[in-house]
Amino acid sequence: MEVILKKNVDNLGYENEIVTVKPGYGRNFLIPQGYAILATKSAKKVHAETMKQKSHKESKILELAKETASKIEKTVLKIVTKAGDKGKIFGSINTVQISEALKEEGIIVDRKSLKIKDEPIKEIGIYEATANLHKEVISNFKFEVVGE
Repeated sequence: MEVILKKNVDNLGYENEIVTVKPGYGRNFLIPQGYAILATKSAKKVHAETMKQKSHKESKILELAKETASKIEKTVLKIVTKAGDKGKIFGSINTVQISEALKEEGIIVDRKSLKIKDEPIKEIGIYEATANLHKEVISNFKFEVVGE
């Protein structure tokens, strides 16, 4: 079954890609959740026309993603949280806190495009994360968790 993705789906594809999936996955999950539409002949024609119009905009988006990636890699990110005496933090650090810390630095990144390599983070230290900014631009960066 072929579907046209309307949103990025992990381990499947990116927005506006035509992908082949098993019929049950497409009918029962992707289409009802709004992640995809069925790739009929007419939908493929509309998709082709849309892609022609988006192609020149895509280069601008790619440049913006590369610029954001370079800003992220240059930034020294510190996340301040409450911690105990032995370096254990109360709760854990997740992509929401990283996204907010990047926003404070003037870099806006959706938390859903961030992945932490060593989840869950429950101690003070330096960790790595990945920002999937574009299908061609993936930025790896380090951040430090500091106790108050």
